[in-house]
Amino acid sequence: MRLSTRIGLAVGCTVPLLVLASGWLLLQLVARDLHRAEDDHLRERAAAVVPDARALLRAGAAGRPKAADTRERALYSAALDVGVRMVGPDGSFSGGPQPGSGVRLPARTGVPVTVRADGDSWRVLGRPVRTPLASGTLWVFAPDTADRGQLRLVRRRVLVTTLLAAPLSGLLAWGMSAGAAAPLRRLTRRTAGLDPRTDRARPPLEPTGVTEADELAATVRTVLARYDEQAARTAEALDTARSFSSAAAHELRTPLMSMGTNLDILAEHPGLAEEDRAEVVTDLRREHGRLQGLLVMLRDLGRGDLVEAEAFRSADLTEIAEAAVAEARRRAPGALIVLDAPAGITVPGWEPGLRLLLDNLLANAVAHGADAQGQLSVTVGMRHVGEWIVLTVDDGGPGVPERDRERIFERFRRGAASAGSGLGLTLVAQQAALHRGTVTVGRAPGGTGARFEVRLPAGEGELPGRRDWLITTAGTYRSQEFPKEGS
Repeated sequence: MRLSTRIGLAVGCTVPLLVLASGWLLLQLVARDLHRAEDDHLRERAAAVVPDARALLRAGAAGRPKAADTRERALYSAALDVGVRMVGPDGSFSGGPQPGSGVRLPARTGVPVTVRADGDSWRVLGRPVRTPLASGTLWVFAPDTADRGQLRLVRRRVLVTTLLAAPLSGLLAWGMSAGAAAPLRRLTRRTAGLDPRTDRARPPLEPTGVTEADELAATVRTVLARYDEQAARTAEALDTARSFSSAAAHELRTPLMSMGTNLDILAEHPGLAEEDRAEVVTDLRREHGRLQGLLVMLRDLGRGDLVEAEAFRSADLTEIAEAAVAEARRRAPGALIVLDAPAGITVPGWEPGLRLLLDNLLANAVAHGADAQGQLSVTVGMRHVGEWIVLTVDDGGPGVPERDRERIFERFRRGAASAGSGLGLTLVAQQAALHRGTVTVGRAPGGTGARFEVRLPAGEGELPGRRDWLITTAGTYRSQEFPKEGS
């Protein structure tokens, strides 16, 4: 059932009930007013005829018939337009319009009441009359005008109005609601043919003047926008999965072939010399570690590509750095790793991603930061620079040649002597971009070694629109310029 039909039926049923209730209340008020007017008139007539009724009662009690007749005529004349009945110890006198003598009168006097006789209604007022010789009751009667034809006519008109109000109010409400629902029908027609899977069209934002219709249109657009967002995220996830499979297959081929060759050597030469066998086993372990590290790095890249905005919260970068430095010291007990960071530096970020960034920067410094004498020293620094948090990792190694400072952040870039997966610094660049920051590499302040510098914004912001580090290289994300220290 359409909304306009529902409203029309509801109004068509409600309005007659309201008319009936109003008519009934009006009838009660009119009847009460008529009764009040009648009662006031009865009291006036009763007060006017009480002296004649008292005189009549005295004449009857004194045994003077002629005087009693005279008093009866006087009493009847004083009653005018009301009926009177004088009931005494020796009989009763009645005159004027009144119910039959067989009608039972009320026992209570002094208050007007209604009595019914032969289909008619009467208002009756009784007054006690007392003399030294006798006592009686004077009754005054008047037709009950509240039950006359005029009131019945009003009652009929209320009923007729009620019968007419039902269809008229229903049609009027239906017409008005149909007009009010027109924007909803237009919105239905516009959205009925939309298929968000194949069509990018969306309902236009055209104010209709009906708040509910405009709110519904905005809600539809919001729902479709969320669908588009989720569809894009699903497509990114599928691209990430395909790229993960492709990258894993490409990068795992070489170590797997090397491991297969070493296994063939062990299988085909059971009598291999112990020294050669140990060399083959060492090579197998190295390739196994490389495979394991490569898979872990690819998994971490995928997590970074798919992390949602809800995962970002205020993170204590100082605490994360302390944990990462402690882990690096445990893995490289002979290295001198120093943390120079004030307490309480926080950034809006994804805590696992920030830890991943620091772990890989420290792992890279430990792997390549030894000086010519083999001494390994790494310094991690952190400070505020304007609206940015600057994180630096310095080592004392040979440094990074200027021609390679951009390329080392690309996927699977490894130095000639590197045994890593080639994804560690790619993860660093990914997490820096994911946190709306940047990472650069240059020469350490002492003139030797490398300095990796990460700049992260201290304020809130939106995530990057593109996150496909398993598909593209890091260079795509490093075009944004950031202010330098002291600017």
